[in-house]
Amino acid sequence: MQLTSQSFRDGEHIPGEFAFAVPNAASHIALSSNTNPHLTWHDAPAGTQSFVLVCHDPDVPSKADDVNQEGKEVPASLPRITFYHWLLLDIPANLSEIAAGSHSNSVTPQGKAGPEASNGLRHGINDYTLWFAGDAQMTGNYFGYDGPCPPWNDTIVHHYTFTLYALDTPKLDVQGSLTGPNVVQALKEVNVLAQASITGLYSLNPDVK
Repeated sequence: MQLTSQSFRDGEHIPGEFAFAVPNAASHIALSSNTNPHLTWHDAPAGTQSFVLVCHDPDVPSKADDVNQEGKEVPASLPRITFYHWLLLDIPANLSEIAAGSHSNSVTPQGKAGPEASNGLRHGINDYTLWFAGDAQMTGNYFGYDGPCPPWNDTIVHHYTFTLYALDTPKLDVQGSLTGPNVVQALKEVNVLAQASITGLYSLNPDVK
């Protein structure tokens, strides 16, 4: 099974239109169009009944002390943790493409609605839910896609990996809320027939290439 995108090439930078934020000379960052990227796949194995899509960033700082702080930087040596940007479940087996902008085309304060999505799909809860938990204007459950917004003072480029899983069941049974860890655990408990990934790069630090 192969996964590709017209929005970015594997191993190359993701354009700003598919990010939550873009660089800004005056304020470091500005909100972007937050458009979900195009994805397409082929050669799914026989017996596939549904797909699950997971997008994660494994490069998020494990401590937020220096994140987005003037006069400071997030060192490359800091241990990193995973941040989930998109969880899309119960994708029908006869679907082989997700159009750009079909699930997100703006930043939605307090999060997009969910988990129900078009055509019987389900959106999981991404980790902006945790990030904005203490922000009165932004707090809420963030379902669906919300794109890259790494710290503007991070010294490393972040990697955004989109992974498609082919399952032999029409619906993924997830215990608890539809968070990244719960969805990943559910995937470990079913028969994954195949998986394919594509990774894009993104940084808000003008000194990071």
